[in-house]
Amino acid sequence: MSDLKVYLIAGEPSGDLLGARLMRSLKKQMKDKVSFFGVGGEAMEAEGLHSLFDISDLSVMGIMEVIPSIPKILRHLDEIVADIQKIKPDIVMTIDSYSFSARVHQRLKQAGYERPHVHCVAPQVWAWKKGRAKKIGQFVDHLFCLLPNEKKYFEPHGMKTTFIGHPVIEGGADKGNGTAFREKYNIPSFSTVLCLLPGSRKNEIKYLLPVFKESAELLQSYIPQLFVVIPTVATVADKIKKELADWPVPHVIVMGEKERYDAFAASNVALAASGTVSVELAMAGVPHLIAYKVSPLTGVIARKLLKIRFVNLLNLMVDKEVIPELLQEDCTVDNVVETLRQLLEHPEQATRESLEKLGLGDPHAPSDKLAEELQKLASRSNRGGVKKE
Repeated sequence: MSDLKVYLIAGEPSGDLLGARLMRSLKKQMKDKVSFFGVGGEAMEAEGLHSLFDISDLSVMGIMEVIPSIPKILRHLDEIVADIQKIKPDIVMTIDSYSFSARVHQRLKQAGYERPHVHCVAPQVWAWKKGRAKKIGQFVDHLFCLLPNEKKYFEPHGMKTTFIGHPVIEGGADKGNGTAFREKYNIPSFSTVLCLLPGSRKNEIKYLLPVFKESAELLQSYIPQLFVVIPTVATVADKIKKELADWPVPHVIVMGEKERYDAFAASNVALAASGTVSVELAMAGVPHLIAYKVSPLTGVIARKLLKIRFVNLLNLMVDKEVIPELLQEDCTVDNVVETLRQLLEHPEQATRESLEKLGLGDPHAPSDKLAEELQKLASRSNRGGVKKE
């Protein structure tokens, strides 16, 4: 096979990490006979992608929060479709951000682009909007799932679906060097380290950082030797630095995957926004809680639409609360601090079963499985059209 051209579109930082690991696996398996195009963040750019535009333009969540961004998002949709038609990649793969991704595939199908269309990270039809399970097959040729229970929602509709496992399992979150991190940032061995992770989207920072910041201040009144570490990403780093410029609580803001995992290893407890980060913290063995809030109207609508008991992935895997969740009106400073104090006194969290359901222990890494499947799809397409399975 000549060089494979792959077009990747990641809409947020968690998808950026998944895309970067896939790029790494493809380069290794194909001995660098592969080229990448599309949209990604710092992790994918580190693997050689020149992003068409800043990924933060797509990292918007919440009904009321999305509305002001619609004109910009539609412009980017036009840019992507035009770019794909110009480059003519052998395969187009979207990662997460299903609402935007579906529109990309729909536009391409309508324009007659018949090379393989794939999507990774299934839309959460088990949580809400079950009708999407049937609709996705109209625009996507193959769906790759991170969760073991997802195939059953799509295969009855004729959707070719493959479970690959969750990429965090292979990410190295459990291999950080806490001692080196404390030495590098002059954190005393007797300090209690709180890891703050207020999200990777601008609207998450808007709603969560004030609560997280005040919670750390109150916790410091109980634990004077508190030190705060804040791993973040490029999409929100400047905003966080500005908000904490004069913050009296001893802290350090770090970026990059290695620094992030070293920070985890140095931490005694963590406070995080909902999302993939909880799986990373569980891999690292850091006791943590999830706190999350959105605009009041978005919260009301979400409660009416959601069909699940929990929002945390680790809790969903075993249908019980192994990680504390403080959502919307429960996401208060007093509640957060009380839960953090309990976690410091009783740090054990039973996350092993959840992690095994996500692929922990499988000798074949999710990104390697995904890379192999993409090569098969591209080969079967004969570079001129998708052969339906």
